[in-house]
Amino acid sequence: MSDMKNVLEDLYCRYNKREYVHPDPLEFLYNYSEIKDREIAGFIASSLAYGRVAQILKSVSSVLDKMGSSPYSFLVNSKPTVIKKTFKGFKHRFADDKNLYAALTGLKYILMEYGSLYECFLKGIKDNDETILGSMEFFAKKIVSGCNASPGHLVPVVEKGSACKRLHLFLRWMIRKDNVDPGGWDMIPTSMLIIPLDVHMHKIGRLLGFTNRKQANIVTALEITSGFKKIMPDDPVKYDFTLTRFGIRDDMDIDSLLKECHF
Repeated sequence: MSDMKNVLEDLYCRYNKREYVHPDPLEFLYNYSEIKDREIAGFIASSLAYGRVAQILKSVSSVLDKMGSSPYSFLVNSKPTVIKKTFKGFKHRFADDKNLYAALTGLKYILMEYGSLYECFLKGIKDNDETILGSMEFFAKKIVSGCNASPGHLVPVVEKGSACKRLHLFLRWMIRKDNVDPGGWDMIPTSMLIIPLDVHMHKIGRLLGFTNRKQANIVTALEITSGFKKIMPDDPVKYDFTLTRFGIRDDMDIDSLLKECHF
């Protein structure tokens, strides 16, 4: 296990840098110094993080551009009718303007009740929680309860047992803080995070021997997270960004990772 940690630490030191972020919707969060703006931009960017990466970046950019310099101010100060009109005609693969409108009104509802997405998420954490799953369910249900329509898959149904990759990605961005993840949700321990399980991390998790499961659901995500916890107990998703570069970036593929790590 110590040999594996040395390899992962070496990769982290080499690739956990902002120069390797593009093309990743995470890059949009760097435009916002205020946490209340960053968390909204992060939720939007992660919710739309599926499909071709070029289209993801285009869709996220189109939404955030229309919200102006402060996504928080836009949502707090805009009536639902204004939000609906602003994003009329939006389309991103399976999501349309009605789904986006629903998700944004759900976020607005949370802002009006709690003041920030962060405060809402904190309310869902119980003292004996070892992971963020319980608070994720509370948070997602709160968003849906404030929606003026159906958000579709932009807001996951956590209790159904899917990997909820995009929501875990959002939480990694907001809870961790290093050269890549901007952080801001400081009162939530990084030890509670769960790996954002996509096809790349699923394959890597199997190669590392952390799981034998073929289905990419929350059980598999927890198994892979448990494997990383043995290496980094306080920060099990530390290597997520670095490892998933191999497969996301055109100049870094899984075969290159295998050669470097001798997995």
